[in-house]
Amino acid sequence: MIGMVHLAPLPGAPQFEGDRSAVLDAARRDARRLAAGGVDAVMVENFGDAPFYPDDVPKHVVASMTRAVTAVREVVDCPVGVNVLRNDSLADLAVAQATGAEFVRANIHTGARVTDQGVIEGQAHEVMRERERLDADVSLLADHDVKHSAPLGTDSFVAESMADGVERGLADATVVTGVGTGRGVDLSDLEAAVAQRDDYDLDTPVFVGSGVTADTVGEIMSLADGVIVGTGLKRDGDVSNPVSEDRVETLVAAADEVR
Repeated sequence: MIGMVHLAPLPGAPQFEGDRSAVLDAARRDARRLAAGGVDAVMVENFGDAPFYPDDVPKHVVASMTRAVTAVREVVDCPVGVNVLRNDSLADLAVAQATGAEFVRANIHTGARVTDQGVIEGQAHEVMRERERLDADVSLLADHDVKHSAPLGTDSFVAESMADGVERGLADATVVTGVGTGRGVDLSDLEAAVAQRDDYDLDTPVFVGSGVTADTVGEIMSLADGVIVGTGLKRDGDVSNPVSEDRVETLVAAADEVR
């Protein structure tokens, strides 16, 4: 179970409130609560930076993310991941390599998607070569049919893209999501992804990356290998609120019943 540290708007973002220390303090607070509640890992994401750059964030964003991930790693002992929105996987790797983070998430790793940032193309060819060049011991979790987007191609292409992301994109794990932040995954989509993984004889974990709650985690974990949870761990289930340690404990306990 990976718990999300959703960063408040960073310097340079339209809604940044002018206090860098407050952003870091909130990140440390949420990371501590996630770890204390029993998650296996945390992932730091520039969630507050909307509207997002498509796939090449400015240097100041990379610097701010590096500082935030460093702050989180100072207060937790569990593995830490990085996700630079919307889809800057090269920045993910740079931040992870500099901070010692263990994994990153690529929203669009292979193929192409239509998003609110425009058309974004996967850059697996650059990202995996950069990982090799940096000699970075960093795992890459690649989304399949990622939320807040639609495929630039046919349905049959999307069906094949899960295997493409692993076989041709060399992703270490696949992430299946609902249509948006906090929206539950369609179990038929999850079943299809797992079935395709098995049909292609791929030894690759499948994660669910949106809409996981204490009520649904049991059924999801009976199919998936892991979950990435943000909204469901926030106070009152509101993504804009701080992490609730009680909600973390409740969700972890529900997951432990089936794993």
